[in-house]
Amino acid sequence: MYEYIQGTVAEVAPAYAVIDVGGVGYYLHISLETYTAIEHAAQAKLFVHYVVREDAQLLYGFSTKVERELFRLLISVSGVGGNTARMILSTYSPRELQGIISAGNAVLLKNVKGLGLKTAQKIIVELSGKLMTLAVDGESQPAATPDGGVVDEALEALVMLGFARGVAEKAVRAVVRESPSAPVEEVVRMALKRL
Repeated sequence: MYEYIQGTVAEVAPAYAVIDVGGVGYYLHISLETYTAIEHAAQAKLFVHYVVREDAQLLYGFSTKVERELFRLLISVSGVGGNTARMILSTYSPRELQGIISAGNAVLLKNVKGLGLKTAQKIIVELSGKLMTLAVDGESQPAATPDGGVVDEALEALVMLGFARGVAEKAVRAVVRESPSAPVEEVVRMALKRL
């Protein structure tokens, strides 16, 4: 319903911001990442995720589209609500979170207050493949290229051979950066040399 809200920062705290747009103050729940981006700003543009529940209507605000997309991916996991997702994004930057999920580091992810090991593992299992096309800080991941299928296929082949997903993904991405037009078999072969 809402894409973004842009206006004067009327009030800001680590957990929320009030953005004044033409005399109407919008109360948005924010992460520490967003707070850091707007805490000293007079004007702000926050990308919005709107939640309608039986007992409330909530606006979540994000300083970047990437952070909002990560939030949406997190709340798509069963057992992860808006506040838990916001807590995860307050604990880790989008880049750090993508690294943790790609590496399959559930122990590090469960360090988030209120997040148990089972939920952390569920987040990693459900989101590991979905994060490959997400861009961080304006960079697109190799999987976003037309040959993105090569990355996926090579990664799955290495995982089937018994390599840990995080380690295999690093090797595959390094090979694809060096030889972007290499076929799957060649990428797997070159990645094996790095493992």
